[in-house]
Amino acid sequence: MKLLSIAIPCYNSEEYMRNCIESLLPGGEEVEIIIVDDGSAKDRTAEIADEYAAAYPGIVKAVHQENGGHGEAVNTGLKNATGLYFKVVDSDDWVDAESYRKVLQKLSELVHEGSAVDMMICNYVYEKQGAKRKKTVRYTTAFPQDQVFTWSDVKRFHLGQYILMHSVIYRTRMLQNCGLELPKHTFYVDNIFVYYPLPYVKTLYYMDIDLYRYFIGRADQSVNEQVMIGRVDQQIKVNKIMIDQYDLRSIQNPKLRKYMVSYLDIMMTVSSIMLIRSGTAESLQKKKDLWQYLKKKDTGLFYKLYFGIFGRAMNLPGKGGRRVSVFAYKLANKVMGFN
Repeated sequence: MKLLSIAIPCYNSEEYMRNCIESLLPGGEEVEIIIVDDGSAKDRTAEIADEYAAAYPGIVKAVHQENGGHGEAVNTGLKNATGLYFKVVDSDDWVDAESYRKVLQKLSELVHEGSAVDMMICNYVYEKQGAKRKKTVRYTTAFPQDQVFTWSDVKRFHLGQYILMHSVIYRTRMLQNCGLELPKHTFYVDNIFVYYPLPYVKTLYYMDIDLYRYFIGRADQSVNEQVMIGRVDQQIKVNKIMIDQYDLRSIQNPKLRKYMVSYLDIMMTVSSIMLIRSGTAESLQKKKDLWQYLKKKDTGLFYKLYFGIFGRAMNLPGKGGRRVSVFAYKLANKVMGFN
């Protein structure tokens, strides 16, 4: 059995997918690289996937499917995964060679010691085009380092310190058993990928190394601010799915519950900001409707978030109130790394 399965969702990714794949090949026979061609039609993505599968038959799989979006490509990767662990690496991103080697070594050690954890966390780096300084998101204040721990051992998350898809490696069987399935033809589902499995995670391990290189700066990327405004209905859809997934009052561990509340808080903030910056009467009504959706689902959570730091900034009346929301926008920009 492979140690780690890595899914690479690809959609018209000819220009950059080779760099991603080449960064993963040094994992050798311990790794299974699943290139999911999500109905690419405009370039040579499918051919490149087949080329690598033919050159590295024991390591690379090429899977071709009708276009279903990023989430469906992740679903396909998970269905085809045979490794003990599972990670998603987007086709325009890559991993650091030395950190990659250390992660594989540690995962192997944990498995052989009988201490296989449900989730491994590492740092990630924003590789932003044109930026002189590279921002690294690390978790040294939140997690114990270099030891197996549980949610009860979690320390303090700072503002802007969230677990994103870039930072996680999940145990494959746990992901499959928890019933994770991402919606088709929907952007921003990486938030669901991280959020939904959390109550099923019983053991964790954090390595303070910069594994994942998250490239941002292309005008057509989903995290480009103008693209996000244009796709704000998709953001709202994901936000509502996450609201519906759990009654957070039922999450018994208080530290896990607190973190999941804070994750929903930043999701509500990002959705609200995009609707405010859209600036139309229709968008402002959608913002109001989203907050009412949360209120109907969980009144207590609604009041907690609505009257929290972000919620107050998002919901102050008039133009003056919307100017205050710029503060929250800057924080969300820091978190999400909008282009």
